Amino acid sequence: MLGTDPTAEWIFVCDNLNTHMSVLLGMLIAVLCDIPLEGLGKPQKYGILKSKQTRKAFLEETRHRIRFIFTPKHGSCLNQIEIWFSGLSRLVLRQGNLNSVEVLQEKILKYSAYYNQTAKPMKYKSKGVTKKY
Repeated sequence: MLGTDPTAEWIFVCDNLNTHMSVLLGMLIAVLCDIPLEGLGKPQKYGILKSKQTRKAFLEETRHRIRFIFTPKHGSCLNQIEIWFSGLSRLVLRQGNLNSVEVLQEKILKYSAYYNQTAKPMKYKSKGVTKKY
């Protein structure tokens, strides 16, 4: 996908899984954003590659054309988008032939319209996370 337009801006939304902040991902984003690898530092030693926190800050950098937004650690309310994608996968992507981008786009738009008509509001029951110090 990134090869289709080497100047396009991309924003990825991820949870806080370790693999979403890996050394290799940091290096890949640097290459794709024309940032010299020499300036990234050394893993577990110094610089951007030093730790998960330094890599996360690098990946979130708004000046990069490819950047990441990480969801809150206790954001179970965000599971609704996972439900949406699960339905899209089960009801659209695994059914029938998707022999062109246009057909895929049409089916996604059709599913979105269906979902918007039939979705029920989420009843959030959590009282929040309390920390004990």
